[in-house]
Amino acid sequence: MNTLKSPLLLAVTLAFVLSPLFVTSFRGYDPAAFPVPVFEPPVQPAGWAFSIWGLIYAWLIAHAAYGLWRHRSDPLWDAPRWPLIASLALGASWLEVANRAPILATVQIVAMLGLALWALARSPRGPGRWWRIAPVALYAGWLTAASGVSAGVVLIGHGVLGATAATLAMLVLVLAVALIVQRRNRHAPEYALAVAWALAGIVAANLGADGLIAGAAGAGIMALAANGVWRGAAG
Repeated sequence: MNTLKSPLLLAVTLAFVLSPLFVTSFRGYDPAAFPVPVFEPPVQPAGWAFSIWGLIYAWLIAHAAYGLWRHRSDPLWDAPRWPLIASLALGASWLEVANRAPILATVQIVAMLGLALWALARSPRGPGRWWRIAPVALYAGWLTAASGVSAGVVLIGHGVLGATAATLAMLVLVLAVALIVQRRNRHAPEYALAVAWALAGIVAANLGADGLIAGAAGAGIMALAANGVWRGAAG
């Protein structure tokens, strides 16, 4: 077993968490970066929803630090480290890329998501769930929603779809992925909670402006809740 993985994970986690300090403030893609300027895209959650990053950052640091301290050579802790390291390493440069190249940033965040889901898949049931599994699940859940938001804004900005059509398409895609991942990871409810939090932000952003989008996002929250209850009863 490579015992360098645990200190490397802590290092890339800190780089990821500290990366916002080294880039210009990011409040979404620059409207001027698109052929069709995108102002207040309906696919983007309300600003308060992004506060979840504080919890994600703190929990990922706790995960990496505790794993290094107490579980450096534990196979359960070690299994997800490589994909999580790769995801966070990509994430450390994401804000800088997002400020310059939205399409590349979208590809990058989808790659981050794929690696995070791989890490989650390699985090089976077992002891230490709150330290070992929950932070990875929360991170992967938010990335699922964020990938849809990023892709939706790019579709709108390049005139591929209108704002409503792009938002609804991304909601369907995000929900489809989330339901599948939720079913396969019943031991990690934080994943679905992070997706639901993002959907709640989309509901809030569209209330009074676009009832169809707000209703679709709300239906997504109910679908996740129903899926969780049903799978819990079945399991």
